[in-house]
Amino acid sequence: MEDKILELKNLINESNNIVFFGGAGVSTESGIPDFRSKDGLYNQKYKYPPETILSHTFFMDNTKEFYDFYRKKMNSLNFNPNITHNKLVELEKANKLKAVITQNIDGLHQKARAKNVLELHGSVLRNYCMKCHKFYNAEYVFNSKEIPKCSCGGIIKPDVVLYEEELNFEILEKSINAIANADLLIVAGTSLTVYPASGLINYFRGKNLVLINKDYTPYDSFANLVINEKLGRVFEEI
Repeated sequence: MEDKILELKNLINESNNIVFFGGAGVSTESGIPDFRSKDGLYNQKYKYPPETILSHTFFMDNTKEFYDFYRKKMNSLNFNPNITHNKLVELEKANKLKAVITQNIDGLHQKARAKNVLELHGSVLRNYCMKCHKFYNAEYVFNSKEIPKCSCGGIIKPDVVLYEEELNFEILEKSINAIANADLLIVAGTSLTVYPASGLINYFRGKNLVLINKDYTPYDSFANLVINEKLGRVFEEI
């Protein structure tokens, strides 16, 4: 393992256009549960499956039950960035890391002061009235007792991509361009099974692809370097 981490350090030192593409595993060491592991959100018991609750149809038809779940399970305000978030900021300040592409909606990259963060699935930090589009912060939504309403009477919706909703085209296009122009792509903390986000890796044309994940991914055979280890263990050495 030490040899692999040393190899990653060398690749970072040799690269000047690094892109980091991360999933739920980036935030688990901050205490935020992931979705698909044996202890993850999708393997817990609820009245409805989480995939159903976190869908556009359920939000529209069962808004109160959506928010009961959302306030309990999606509130990341009391969590802090971990070593991975902070090390990425250091690489960004060194002008090596050009973009962070994340599947997470917790806002921890911004809390760590990362500048160029592309949020594929949106963020809990942004919320908008569906009627007048007035902005509301996460505190307003998570501190609400019932369905959060705007001053105009409209229902407030989190700016997160629910099931049945499309990704933001502008964010997707920026992510594709960043990956296509990178000389080093580090993919970490993601199973690479959720489409279309997982398909972004196919746009990489650079020299070195690194995959860091505790478990096997479908793209391991395409990588120059695969590290099956916790992200904190890897990034504390970077």
